[in-house]
Amino acid sequence: MAVFEYAPAPESRSIVDIQPTYGLFIDGEFTDPRSGESRKTINPATEEVLAEVAEADASDVDVAVRAARRAYETVWGPMRGSDRAKYLFRIARIIQERSRELAVLESIDNGKPIRESRDVDLPLVAAHFFYYAGWADKLAYAGFGPDPRPLGVAGQVIPWNFPLLMLAWKIAPALAAGNTVVLKPAETTPLTALHFAQICQQADLPPGVVNIVTGGGATGAALVAHPDVDKVAFTGSTEVGKQIARAVAGTRKRLTLELGGKAANIVFDDAPLDQAVEGIVNGIFFNQGHVCCAGSRLLVQESIADELLDRLKRRMTTLRVGDPLDKNTDIGAINSAAQLEKIRALSAAGEAEGAQRWSPPCQLPERGYWFAPTLFTGVSQTHRIAREEIFGPVLSVLTFRTPAEAVEKANNTPYGLSAGIWTEKGSRILAIADRLRAGVVWANTFNKFDPTSPFGGYKESGYGREGGRHGLEAYLAW
Repeated sequence: MAVFEYAPAPESRSIVDIQPTYGLFIDGEFTDPRSGESRKTINPATEEVLAEVAEADASDVDVAVRAARRAYETVWGPMRGSDRAKYLFRIARIIQERSRELAVLESIDNGKPIRESRDVDLPLVAAHFFYYAGWADKLAYAGFGPDPRPLGVAGQVIPWNFPLLMLAWKIAPALAAGNTVVLKPAETTPLTALHFAQICQQADLPPGVVNIVTGGGATGAALVAHPDVDKVAFTGSTEVGKQIARAVAGTRKRLTLELGGKAANIVFDDAPLDQAVEGIVNGIFFNQGHVCCAGSRLLVQESIADELLDRLKRRMTTLRVGDPLDKNTDIGAINSAAQLEKIRALSAAGEAEGAQRWSPPCQLPERGYWFAPTLFTGVSQTHRIAREEIFGPVLSVLTFRTPAEAVEKANNTPYGLSAGIWTEKGSRILAIADRLRAGVVWANTFNKFDPTSPFGGYKESGYGREGGRHGLEAYLAW
């Protein structure tokens, strides 16, 4: 088979204006942090410093929460739903107009391929604001009582793997329900959130409705613990989620958690194998595997394991690793040095425990944080790579003989965020899906999202739902 060489097709960086320094966005304005502290955000593909970003302390968080409370009590809470909808529609339209700029910025700050930020993230970001704008004046028909009320001030903490999309998942339903927001983006990927603050100004959103405080873990902890926050929403690691749950326990605060995952992607012997291979690749190598619901455990029926693995390895040899701004790139940079070290450590543990490691021939760039797409065979359920969330482009392959064994192995995890089923039998899809303890089950596809569909997990993958009508529930009193 002929091998095609792709000429570089880089997206221009010139469309993005990255300022040398960024302050906190509080009460409709950018302000300097009271602490005077800042931290650098870097491009993970080049290790280049992009900007210095303010580091908020507890006093900054207090100012932001008080601004959100004023806006809630005087402007946003009393506002008619139809008027709130106009602001959300306006934000959605501006996001569409600035989508190319935002996609480039996301890829620079995060490391993900421009094709993904351009074709997946940004359309979904705008779609979430459009969708929840439609709900803003229809809350009485959402199924949460005839007169649902907003909770007040929402404190929201988001991760670095989908910075702008996670922002939309959090902010859009909160605003539609009549709440105001203080949001803390991840310390390694703050830039698109700060540009979203500019969009709020461009949309003439009333001051204090959205506030963005940047910083590390201490900033997030101060936001979660603030006594005037009515609702906490967190997406991130299970370990931090447990800390937040302990901090909120015994208070009046509502809490939703969307945490880690170790999803099983189950391939039966009657599955369309070429289609399944594409789904497997999309399930684990999309966004460098930096996906909570990534299909990081492949469960394949024993009778087709060899054929499927041959096809999968052949497909993996065509994956292109490199410059995130190159439109030909399939796998971009790992988000940070710390995350790269975690991926390396768990992969080394897989080899030490006896699993067989394989990666396609892959020349990685000399600078930046990179990891070749990798799969492990000979994996047992006791191996760390089969139990712990790696959050990188690493696939663990296990086999099964019967549907009952597949279900048992799929559910043998402390997580319960997502799963995939590949088979031509509709009856088998329904029977297996009903027995899988996962919040989302995809059938003959993987990693498909829609703003109208709820998303969330069971067990150590958290609780509560985001997206769809269900996503409004956590922001309403009824």
